[in-house]
Amino acid sequence: MTLSKPTSVLFCCDHNAVRSPMAEGIMKEMFGRSIYIQSAGVRSDLEIDGFAIAVCAEIGVELSRHQSRSFDDMQEWGDDLSSYDLVVALSPASQRRALDLTHLYHIEVEYWPILDPTGLGEGREERLNSYRQTRDQIREHLLKRFGPAEKTT
Repeated sequence: MTLSKPTSVLFCCDHNAVRSPMAEGIMKEMFGRSIYIQSAGVRSDLEIDGFAIAVCAEIGVELSRHQSRSFDDMQEWGDDLSSYDLVVALSPASQRRALDLTHLYHIEVEYWPILDPTGLGEGREERLNSYRQTRDQIREHLLKRFGPAEKTT
């Protein structure tokens, strides 16, 4: 069942290097400019993951230019968390941080338990399959929460 669509969404995970950039990129592909969409991490200590780039490219989503950022970076750069209608946490740590940062605002925080594919799989193909599983989980959650895409690929 889809809920009402917010005007702005922030996806967050641990490092803003795999899950939240995937969610940001896929949702931007689905909804274009009709919803303001960004992502952040609890920390921004990693670059965008090459496997995330590869599996998103398979579905026409470009991630190679993504710059990782943290909640602290957002604040430093003037991106006010209170301007978002919805924060979607994709990891337990990001959920805790989002709830801590939004307790003074009227912002909905949702938790989606999305697989962290990093470190899974023995070889390249097994690792790619783990990342595909994460990508597909994100797509399923997006469709369930926001309905069918408004923008075609």
